[in-house]
Amino acid sequence: MNEVALRAGVSIATVSRVINGSPNLNEATRNKVMKAIKDLDYQPSRVAKRLRSRSNSGKLIGLLIPDIQNPFYVDVLRGVEEEAYQHNYALIMCNFGQDEKKEKLYLEILRSEAIDGLLAAPAREDDEEVTRLVEEGLPIVCVDRGLKNVDVDVVMVNNRKGAFQAVDHLARSGYGRIAYISGLPAIPSSYQRELGYRDALTAHGLEFHPSLVKYGDSKYESGVRLCDELLSDENPPDAIFTGNNLITLGALETIHRRGIRIPDEVAIIGFDDMFWSNSLFPPLTAVRQPAFEIGRRATELLIQRINNPQRTCIQMILNPELMIRSSC
Repeated sequence: MNEVALRAGVSIATVSRVINGSPNLNEATRNKVMKAIKDLDYQPSRVAKRLRSRSNSGKLIGLLIPDIQNPFYVDVLRGVEEEAYQHNYALIMCNFGQDEKKEKLYLEILRSEAIDGLLAAPAREDDEEVTRLVEEGLPIVCVDRGLKNVDVDVVMVNNRKGAFQAVDHLARSGYGRIAYISGLPAIPSSYQRELGYRDALTAHGLEFHPSLVKYGDSKYESGVRLCDELLSDENPPDAIFTGNNLITLGALETIHRRGIRIPDEVAIIGFDDMFWSNSLFPPLTAVRQPAFEIGRRATELLIQRINNPQRTCIQMILNPELMIRSSC
């Protein structure tokens, strides 16, 4: 700012008034300052502007997600960006890859950037780092995953209901030995989906077999490996329910590599319906989450929290939808 002031022949205070859009300025002076800013390629610091601002807002929010390779989170990101843009907020996105050390680092970076609020998919339901930020008073909305015993805004889908719908459909279609390939069991959504799986087995009088539940890391490779384990069993399942879209793709690779026909020899339903589901052979039956809407509504709640820190916390649970196609 000092260099801009020297170039324009004005005070630093005048440069600050131009940057902040003060109306009480001579037009010639404003033009001189704007020319100096352009000539010097000066970019005002968002953090400094926030610290000086009476409103204490830099119009900047953070987004912490576990896996940008997962198309579900890409759609969540789209919803976040769209709503943030409508309210003139900029976005910093951090992908921590389900690595808790990386998560801690990114949260420290986001704090140093003086964000106004945070959208976070916590690593665990007892995530200490995100919980600490809630306790410090940073406006936070949890996305897709909540925090245990913490009063915080949450937007997610009804995971238990979605899993029940999937396994209920398999049982109604005549399949009796239904396996479940889970994501990381520490993730709240994985736990809720397993509960829905068990609920549906009970509802249809089907016995729960621990050997038919495999726990992975929510990634493609675990879908490949765990599906292979299931199909190598002496008494393999006649149907498989997969815990997320990346696991589904891995399981499908194994099924196709083995030359197993879907759904004649094994049926499959995935949690997460993606744009490519209709392009598969046969088209995939899947539980659809309103991912874009989750991102949009979470951002809407966060902006409300920023503007009104004392309002009552909201848990927004959206309904899933089973998209029935030919894989079951």
